[in-house]
Amino acid sequence: MGKFDLFNKFTMPVLIIGENREIVYTNNAFKRIFKDYGNIKKFSHKLDCDFVPLETDSASVYSPIFQALNSNEDFTAYVKYQTLSNEYLYFNMTSTKRGNYTIITLVDVTADVKLQSALKQNQTYKIRIDFLEDENKSSSKLQLLAQNQAIKLLLLNNISNIIRSSIDTSVILELALKELSGLFGAFRAYYAEAHDSKFVVKESLSKKGINNVISFDKRVNESIKEGKVSCITCRKEYNEAEPFKENVQRIILPVYHLNNLIGVIVLSTKQKIKLEDTLKVLEDVSSQLGNAIIQAELYKKNEQMVKDLKKALKELKATQLQLINSAKMASLGQLVAGVAHEINTPLAAIKSNNEINTKLLRQIDDKELSELLEETNKIDKEAIERINLLVVSLRKYVRLDEAELQEADINQEIDLTLELLRHETKNRIDIVKNYGKLPPVKCYPNMLNQVFTNILQNAIHAIKEKGTISIDTNFKNKSLIVKIKDTGCGIKEPNKIFDLGYTTKGVGVGTGLGLAISQKIIEKHKGKIDVKTKINHGSEFSITIPSE
Repeated sequence: MGKFDLFNKFTMPVLIIGENREIVYTNNAFKRIFKDYGNIKKFSHKLDCDFVPLETDSASVYSPIFQALNSNEDFTAYVKYQTLSNEYLYFNMTSTKRGNYTIITLVDVTADVKLQSALKQNQTYKIRIDFLEDENKSSSKLQLLAQNQAIKLLLLNNISNIIRSSIDTSVILELALKELSGLFGAFRAYYAEAHDSKFVVKESLSKKGINNVISFDKRVNESIKEGKVSCITCRKEYNEAEPFKENVQRIILPVYHLNNLIGVIVLSTKQKIKLEDTLKVLEDVSSQLGNAIIQAELYKKNEQMVKDLKKALKELKATQLQLINSAKMASLGQLVAGVAHEINTPLAAIKSNNEINTKLLRQIDDKELSELLEETNKIDKEAIERINLLVVSLRKYVRLDEAELQEADINQEIDLTLELLRHETKNRIDIVKNYGKLPPVKCYPNMLNQVFTNILQNAIHAIKEKGTISIDTNFKNKSLIVKIKDTGCGIKEPNKIFDLGYTTKGVGVGTGLGLAISQKIIEKHKGKIDVKTKINHGSEFSITIPSE
């Protein structure tokens, strides 16, 4: 699949222009509606829009395409396109910059333009009726004619209002069928979708026969193909139907969109119908319904596409977060390995010297000097052990070689994290441990250490001077429960703290990744992480992880 083939799923035309202003891609919808232009200038000459640029000798500024290319921001315009048959199509044009490409989408609003035109025509009819009423008050026959015309126009206006007020195909069809049934006194009315030479009933006022496959005789099919409204006396609604007990009049209204047959509306009535009296109204209804059905279907598809894109974006963000965390831990692992190696080399020499000094001290006769040097040597030995313990703790914390699930002592893991943060809490923050008796928990220890570190570091930073951090662990209902509470400043917007990029720290201090990554880690363990906080009274994070 090419990198632009995704746009073939779009029902709207898409045009992609490269940095040298050459056409690099047009989707199938574009090729279907327009010529497959290879030159952007030829296509731009066919487009027109209503705006007046500044005075200039360049004709290209009058083109919405070149306006879009010249714009540094997203560009929108209402444009008109002239077809080979000198008809006009209307579009809402939107351009978006993506790297070296300009992506132009064209949303067909021709139906809306035609709808406005029909409304204006309706207004003309109303004016004409008012004129006839004023001029022919003495003629009851003309008055009756005017009333009938008003009813038909009212039907058309009602259907126009229905189309404007809803984007649900089912609602549009149901209300339109009710209006048409009222006009013709129909006892049965339904809409059937076109499928080759057959039709499938999709909407019915009686709610019967939905999804039935129906067909008509050759003469009716020819009339439908020609887009003609037919009204005949018959005993059967369609070929497969049971016959009526008496003759009825059947009206078939073809519904088209851009010369494409979409379906038919079928009305059955016992009234005598003069088709010529209502033909124009039915033709207008057909045109409006065709546009409304297509627009409703496009909206539904676009709505689903938006949902799919939102889902894909959410998954992309989760993947991005996982990659960031993996890269972060990989870099940390390499750093720790390098630091540990650099520390161990001089540490080995110091340790060796310390052991030599221990042996030499026994040969010193001066007791006072010997005791002084022994004390110094003892302090050095403790320092060596302390450095060695720190290196071991760092290696355990990273654990890049432990990527699989394994059993771990969570109390011990928390102690390991506290040991690495000891320099930040020493002589300032009291650590209160309320550890419960925990069984070995199957988990990813290195990942949980990240969570503990992120929460504890946030707690340390939240305590401005002196304070307390309490850590409670428990195992209840086959779940591990860890609570970390601090006496810090609290969190202003706790509902946002797990959002990627959100941080309460200053610019250049916080990245907004720590708690977002922590939440994903806990979700990976099929657990949950919550927070309770109060400004100036501290925060409490609660972690629950089910045990397998």
